[in-house]
Amino acid sequence: MKHDILKKADKAVYEAVSGEEKRQEEGLEMIASENYVSKAVLEALGTVFTNKYSEGYPGRRYYGGQEWTDVVETLALDRVKKLFGAEHANVQPHSGAQANLAGYAAILEPGDTVLGMDLSHGGHLTHGHPVTLPAKIYNFVRYKTEADGTIDYEKLEKLAKEVKPKLMLAGFSSYTRQIDYAKFAAIAKKVGAMTMMDMAHIAGLIAGKALPNPVEHFDIVTATTHKTLRGPRGGMILCREVYAKAIDKAVFPGTQGGPQMHTIAAKAVAFGEALKPDFKKYAKQTLKNAKVLEKELTKRGAAILFGGTENHMIVVDTVKSYGIAGKDAEKWLDEAGITINKNVIPDDPRGPLDPSGVRIGVPAITTRGFKETEIKVVAGWIDEAFRSSGNAKILASIRKEVKVMCKKFPIYR
Repeated sequence: MKHDILKKADKAVYEAVSGEEKRQEEGLEMIASENYVSKAVLEALGTVFTNKYSEGYPGRRYYGGQEWTDVVETLALDRVKKLFGAEHANVQPHSGAQANLAGYAAILEPGDTVLGMDLSHGGHLTHGHPVTLPAKIYNFVRYKTEADGTIDYEKLEKLAKEVKPKLMLAGFSSYTRQIDYAKFAAIAKKVGAMTMMDMAHIAGLIAGKALPNPVEHFDIVTATTHKTLRGPRGGMILCREVYAKAIDKAVFPGTQGGPQMHTIAAKAVAFGEALKPDFKKYAKQTLKNAKVLEKELTKRGAAILFGGTENHMIVVDTVKSYGIAGKDAEKWLDEAGITINKNVIPDDPRGPLDPSGVRIGVPAITTRGFKETEIKVVAGWIDEAFRSSGNAKILASIRKEVKVMCKKFPIYR
């Protein structure tokens, strides 16, 4: 891409941008939470909407000059409600974490109990990890998965009856199976709890009709707008109409100030793209690619956690299968031109900066055009890198092959 103005104005930043473009073009992005936005989304992010303060909501702003901000935010709201069949939406959260914080603030009081998934079993930091702000405000109790990777709903119901949560929280950041939304909501109803689902990772797969939609089962549903949804980095909240005022108030002025209108414009573009037929093909192909990756790595001896994948990612116990920690596995693949992230495994005996596993996702390379044939090749590279003992020559050889493959599937044609 050309950045002539930036190059002239700030060469140092220009070089960083150019370097990142080259890195993305020549390597495989396989971090499960990453993806590529379209040129249209990129263009929307760089518009003059970045100049505008728009505190408030369409039709009720605190500053003047809002005729076009109201148009673009309303477009985003209408499109996302249509996409997920939601009664109400808020597209102002700057991130998924902020969306979750606002969701809590809307319906909870300090000290209230929340039942959420344990981080090492696939949950997210904002689902109650002790280092986070929500954990200092609310009482989080964490449930875990079983040895086969499933959630035992009888155990979950028993735990819910014991702790009597005000909110039952579903969703994950590194869990690869499907949640039974109906069973989860039924348990919450039995104990008189409200329900919230964090669908950040799988929002695009849901929008593309490849996975079930949780919106009809939960009071509040939060998500990021990037990841599988292929939009700009940001967050959103969907909810039943009864919670609409509380959610909007919790976002602004409760937990953040002025919305980023250039990002909201880009969200509107992404939601529009997700409503098109091609997006369904992308979502289905993502699931196919993840399953092929799981099967190919399993054939090579990889220990796949949670009993396999039913979404866009897999988690591998690299200590068990290859005798290497997640930190080394991540580093070696990085040197081979494949970007993943180290990841904790259930009840990991190692620390989070050097855990026992890795998380590998296929959304970005699926966006790029990779299908089953290419995934099989990629699986071979991953396995070879893990078995390389960090040998520089082996990793450099894989990197050359990766670069050749990437040229066949340019990100921005």
